[in-house]
Amino acid sequence: MNTAGNPGRGMDRRTLLRSVTGLAAAAGVASVVDLAAAGPASAYGWSRTLQQGASGADVAELQIRVGGWAAPSAQRVLIAWDGSFGPATEGAVKRFQAAYGLPADGVAGPQTHAALNALEASDGSTAHFNWTEFHSKDGAGFNSGKVGAAEVKENVRRLMYKLEALRKKAGGSSVTVNSGFRSIAHNAASGGASNSMHVYGVAGDIVVSGHSTLQTYRIAETCGFSGLEAYTHSWQHVDSRVQYPSYGSGSWWWESGTV
Repeated sequence: MNTAGNPGRGMDRRTLLRSVTGLAAAAGVASVVDLAAAGPASAYGWSRTLQQGASGADVAELQIRVGGWAAPSAQRVLIAWDGSFGPATEGAVKRFQAAYGLPADGVAGPQTHAALNALEASDGSTAHFNWTEFHSKDGAGFNSGKVGAAEVKENVRRLMYKLEALRKKAGGSSVTVNSGFRSIAHNAASGGASNSMHVYGVAGDIVVSGHSTLQTYRIAETCGFSGLEAYTHSWQHVDSRVQYPSYGSGSWWWESGTV
């Protein structure tokens, strides 16, 4: 479980986030970036201002970090990790900027880069989520899934950034991850489907403090999640299945439809 204070995470990250906020106050589906090669980024070295028309690995990293700002309302849209800065990416950047008190111009310059990096922890995870929260509950860590541990870890990192957006939209309420990655054995013991998105590290079952599963579902509809289990459970399942067509589930699945 992460908390508002997030003990043990370190004050420097939270202090930076506050300073950035203070300074501000003064599509298509693609998976071009190789998951195994794109290791966890820490203090990402943004080297240029990014805007519509830009392309490259830094644009793909930007898309990962603003993917949870895919839509202003309940829409089956997502931000492709294709390294091409188009209108959808610009819209997500604008919504991210507005949420963090920055000029919402859709251009990712130094202030936006600083705000993005303030959500990043020194070990490559994010400000409000730890790697261990997503470890398989049988002690396997990120091992023994349907893809290698390095790929699982990168998938989890991408999931974390969407959950950071969901958390922000929920007013900063703490998010408990009941189930993240599952080893094949743990998934079977849990009664999960054999091709569950959990065995790839692209899914989470979450509870948002002070929010019903219905409220969480509604927020998740704006965060680029292509898999949403019905909100009738005591947790809300979210996943990004459409962005991983090689995993075998390339279709949108919002079990309760658009709410």
